[in-house]
Amino acid sequence: MCGLELWGDFACFSRPELKIERFSYPVITPSAARGIFEAVYWKPQFRWVVDRIAILKEPKWIGLRRNEVKDKAPSERTIRQWMSGNLEIEPQWADGDKELVGTDQKGRTQRQTMALQNPHYRVFAHIEPWSEYTDQLPKYNAQFKRRATRGQCAYQPYFGCREFPVYFKWADEGEIPPPISLDADWGRMLYDVFSRETPGTSHSKPKIQTFRCVVRSGVIEVPHYSTMGGTTS
Repeated sequence: MCGLELWGDFACFSRPELKIERFSYPVITPSAARGIFEAVYWKPQFRWVVDRIAILKEPKWIGLRRNEVKDKAPSERTIRQWMSGNLEIEPQWADGDKELVGTDQKGRTQRQTMALQNPHYRVFAHIEPWSEYTDQLPKYNAQFKRRATRGQCAYQPYFGCREFPVYFKWADEGEIPPPISLDADWGRMLYDVFSRETPGTSHSKPKIQTFRCVVRSGVIEVPHYSTMGGTTS
């Protein structure tokens, strides 16, 4: 099992049922934790599975006003054409007058965000290689530990939103500080959105999965995705 200690200034793990306004879950979701592990080390030959989340600081919310861009990014094909110079770049304007943007409406909007302040966790996960790569597991674990202890990552990991960067270090079980003294049942929480099939072998659609988030002595034992059902996205 591989462990990371994670901390930062802010975090927002948005509850999907609250639609427009961003309201964070009280703790990091397994999908967000998986994304952080992938930022440190990932290969298409395996999948990260989160096992345990230890909460090292009491959840504390803070209200923020954030500017969000209204437009979506264009397709991958369009972006590649921009990069190759075969298509003229069309920027997304966050601000500008009617002559520049072509409309009186600005390209950004302000939204209220209830974010977490000073989140701090210790998360443990394991690598599940696809069947033809199971013999490579010791090598994958060693490479991850080497990168984590050196503070290396492929891109800056973040807590839910890219403007909330994550700081990390390699972690072992039983390290200081210990989890907080907290017992709670936070109900259904988003687990992840992914396909269970090996990449390139199936066209199955990704599934939205949830789990019951129960905290015992500051620790969440995350069930394996194979034990949960899912809703096709």
